[in-house]
Formats: sequence, C-alpha cells, structure tokens
Amino acid sequence: VQLVESGGGLVQPGGSLRLSCAASGIVFRLFRMGWYRQAPGKQRELVATITRYDNTNYADSVKGRFTISRDNAKNTVYLQMNSLKPEDTAVYYCNADPDYGRDYWGKGTLVTVSS
Repeated sequence: VQLVESGGGLVQPGGSLRLSCAASGIVFRLFRMGWYRQAPGKQRELVATITRYDNTNYADSVKGRFTISRDNAKNTVYLQMNSLKPEDTAVYYCNADPDYGRDYWGKGTLVTVSS
C-alpha cells in the first residue's frame, strides 16, 4: 500500500494550494479518505475526511476554506485549501481508513503559509 501526497509548498497568507494523495495497493473506492496535519510542537489533528459515499467532515478551523474531494477513477483524494492562514502551516498527511481493519498513512507534504 502506498499513499503519496503532493502539492505542498510555500504560499502567502490568503493564498491557495491544492494537495493530492495518490493511492495504490488498496480498493480505493471502499476506503474513507482523510487529511490530517501536524504543526511543529503539536499533535496530529484531523483536517477533513470523505467517506466512500462522499460524505464529508471538516475541522471547525478549516470549514468554509478547505474542500476535500475524491476521484475514484484516479485513486486520488484532493484537498483544496483557500484563504490560507499562517496557522495552517503544518505537514499534511493523507490517511486511508477501511473502517474495519488497519488504516494507512502517507509520508506527508509540508505546507508553509508565510509572507
């Protein structure tokens, strides 16, 4: 199983980024996919999840600014991040959860929001 994140980088406050996570080795359409983040000195936290039925859930801190989506044909989950703030700076991790059984993590992609 591989989850490979991409799309991170340096962006100014108020800017946008789109993260991608390409999955292999799993039946992607059956998994709940999620994005988590970990800022320096802090615990990893939920950002957003999307179920196999396209139901979404967001952390309060990103509601209205971030959008999670998935493309089952491409085995890819996305995180569109708008109106970025310095406090969004973190390593963003992709997660694949079958709901029953072990889940899987990517290695992360760094997002830095700074002027």
